[in-house]
Amino acid sequence: MRLLEGTVEVDDVDAFVAEIGEISAETGATIQAFDARYVVSERHLERAVELADRAIERGENVARDRAVEILLYAAGRRQITEALELGVSPGENRVVVLVDGGDETDAAATVHSRVLDAETPTLGDYDSGRVCEYFDVSDAELDVVDGDLEPLVLERVALLVVEK
Repeated sequence: MRLLEGTVEVDDVDAFVAEIGEISAETGATIQAFDARYVVSERHLERAVELADRAIERGENVARDRAVEILLYAAGRRQITEALELGVSPGENRVVVLVDGGDETDAAATVHSRVLDAETPTLGDYDSGRVCEYFDVSDAELDVVDGDLEPLVLERVALLVVEK
């Protein structure tokens, strides 16, 4: 798994998704772009990949597409429309792009050249308030973990398996 960080200007979300899909088809890699404001750590996305792959292996996946299944787990949601909030939106986006499987080297290079406008660190530069609201994290929970959101988000990602 490779994570690419940067910014991208999205005029048309459907065209952006189609471009990612083309790169995926060309390289055999699974590619998913995330709004960096919601990604708390590399481990957040690693865990989403692990759980999505396990669901696919067991035939318990919700989405037909592996990239969408990974998005569902990263979002801790079973509803694709709700999980899409973690994706890109029109305008300038600070993104973390996950590339996994297939020819990762070629896929990553192609994403850099055809998708990212600028390479800039975004991983770990999440919006705490936005993350707490999206994942329904309470102040009491934050107090228990001394303000560290990562274990709480990882818990939400893992709970998706139980909630089926």
